[in-house]
Amino acid sequence: MQQYKRLLAVILFLALLFAVFELSGLHDHFNLAFLKHQIDENRLTGLLIFVLLFALGNLIQIPGWLFLAAAVLTLGRSWGGLATYVTACISCVLTFFTIRLIGGDALRQLQDKTAVRILAQLDAQPIRSVVLLRVLFQTVPALNYALALSGIGFRQYLTGTLLGLPLPIALYCLFFDYLARALKLPGF
Repeated sequence: MQQYKRLLAVILFLALLFAVFELSGLHDHFNLAFLKHQIDENRLTGLLIFVLLFALGNLIQIPGWLFLAAAVLTLGRSWGGLATYVTACISCVLTFFTIRLIGGDALRQLQDKTAVRILAQLDAQPIRSVVLLRVLFQTVPALNYALALSGIGFRQYLTGTLLGLPLPIALYCLFFDYLARALKLPGF
């Protein structure tokens, strides 16, 4: 039972965070229109709100593509992609430290053969593994939690994140730009 205490602490943290999110009305601000409006109104303040909401969203399991779409539709393909890349990296780092603080390396404490095998592969090539996971799953919140709880070193986590995010973000930027043009949204 001892090995599950940290995992339980992470689950309780997530439940508490989600309850605060729902009860406070913050969920009303997690939509494309709100994010676009904030960035349009004042670039500096809007981008700060963008960073804060992205980081909070990552902690409470909101996918990053919502933020990427808002950035691309507001700032355009290039600047929106750059803003999202920087913000996604910040968000991943904040999630890593928060979850590592609460859960430590809880996945290493599990005595499951599958977990041991997966962690051995992660240990063998940590940067390459994180790059591949980022290319495939970008900033999926569950991935951020799992990597934080895996015991991987921060330097490897950060390097893999910095190297793995550009390609999928660029592809999403092209997709959302194409979609905005095809739908003839204002400004495109």
